[in-house]
Amino acid sequence: MTGFIDFIKRQGVVGLAVGFMLGGAVSKLVAALVNDVVNPLLALAINTANLRDNALVIRDVRILWGDLLATAIDFVIIAAVVYIGFRVLKLGEPDAKA
Repeated sequence: MTGFIDFIKRQGVVGLAVGFMLGGAVSKLVAALVNDVVNPLLALAINTANLRDNALVIRDVRILWGDLLATAIDFVIIAAVVYIGFRVLKLGEPDAKA
């Protein structure tokens, strides 16, 4: 059992688990921001009730461009948060050149 605990300590499995939990929390926060603030503002700007409901209809086919746009906005914001968080963490590390 001590070998397993040493493995966890060396490999940073606990840090990885914390990272996954924080990533899930950030994802939920960003999804709420996009769904509750950004999407309604965009819907207001393009004069529609709900951004995700916008679609291009060709015969019996619905191309859900509003849902795609909302998902893309969600992705861009999450990517920006992850990038900024990584840059902040990287700035706190000492240079490896020394």
